[in-house]
Amino acid sequence: MKIQFSLKYFLFTLILFLLEVLIATKLKNIFFVRAYLGDVIVVVLLFTLVKTFTKIKDIKLILGIFIFSCLIEFAQYFNIAEKLGFKPGSIMYIVIGNSFSWIDILCYAAGCLLLLIPVYLLNKKTITS
Repeated sequence: MKIQFSLKYFLFTLILFLLEVLIATKLKNIFFVRAYLGDVIVVVLLFTLVKTFTKIKDIKLILGIFIFSCLIEFAQYFNIAEKLGFKPGSIMYIVIGNSFSWIDILCYAAGCLLLLIPVYLLNKKTITS
């Protein structure tokens, strides 16, 4: 892994972050968007955030993000946010989450699979060029 700044990924990260904030604040009453789409997008957001500051192999990063997301989800099963002393409604309580769901893990997997599409297409294009 090499440290480097990417303006392209920074801009993607900013857009995705603003989209996540919009989902959490303004679109929270649209069940599908809040419950599922936000969890799909968050793994893409994590991907672009890491790629903003590092040069790392995409497949390795996607796998790491999926594992990280699953660990956070399983930590929710044990009410980790409360055990860390975060108050309900606080930013960290919301970020960490407070309820375990297998559906969330499926959404993280879907987000990671979506990330694999451009990775595959870019690698295929490089191989055939």
